[in-house]
Amino acid sequence: MTSSNLRIVSLLPSATEIVAALGLTDAIVGRSHECDYPAEIQNRPVCTEAQLNSEKPSAQIDADVRDLVQKALSIYNIKLDVLEELKPTHIVTQDQCDVCAVNFAEVEKAVAELTHSQPQIISLQPQVLSDVWADIERVGTTLGIESQPLLAQLHSRVEACKEKVQGLSKRPSVVALEWTDPLMSSGNWIPELVELAGGLPLLSVPGQHSPYLEWDTLLRADPEVIIIMPCGFDLERTRKETQLLEQHPEWSSLQAVRMGTVFITDGNAYFNRPGPRLVDSLEILAEILHPDSFDFGYRGTGWEDFIIDNA
Repeated sequence: MTSSNLRIVSLLPSATEIVAALGLTDAIVGRSHECDYPAEIQNRPVCTEAQLNSEKPSAQIDADVRDLVQKALSIYNIKLDVLEELKPTHIVTQDQCDVCAVNFAEVEKAVAELTHSQPQIISLQPQVLSDVWADIERVGTTLGIESQPLLAQLHSRVEACKEKVQGLSKRPSVVALEWTDPLMSSGNWIPELVELAGGLPLLSVPGQHSPYLEWDTLLRADPEVIIIMPCGFDLERTRKETQLLEQHPEWSSLQAVRMGTVFITDGNAYFNRPGPRLVDSLEILAEILHPDSFDFGYRGTGWEDFIIDNA
């Protein structure tokens, strides 16, 4: 099959970014309701919808997610009529996290019900960085596109950070938070990124899902740096969520708060999408942790200092 015959539906933001980075933006005929990058795919038909209200407070979103998962219900619905109309040749989805996108079983069920097409499902399941690179290669191979030029470029940027960090004497301890109420530490590939950026990751394990975190555990760890990257939230929403953290009675006792080394990020665009922009995420971390050595220009758009209220 030639690239001109491809009709790709992506049900995952990171998958959309992988397909686009491989040069197949024009072949994307449908997307999930959360796929928003690159900008030119935003006019493609939307094939999914969420059963959650993301405008609710964080604690309520978490409760709603847990309730749906406990009842074995999908957090997302597939618009079968849209999928039928699009006649995709391929559907790219994931089998890594039922909270992140439509679960794999739902996609299989939808494809079995299609009558006008029999698309091939490409399912991604990244846990660590090497899985992300393997996914890029697999997507390229399946779609008949050479992935090595893209991978070489991404690896080159990672190595540039890695080499520069090796010469630095100080590695600050870091807690990255994926959720603020309740607290969750960032898992999977985030500890690797923190280490590559010259930090010492605390309270998370590479390749494991993001764990819930007790305040006492955070207080005992008392990191030198706290980086907040809520899943699905942009910089503005993250700022609001972090302001709520200030209301906790123990917040001001944290070393990072006292030192003014709390940072907020656009977790939606970067850290929580296992695709090419994880390298951007690494560069953001390098800027945060070692500002004298790195300046990639993400400050103000990808991350910013959280202004501590010491009143």
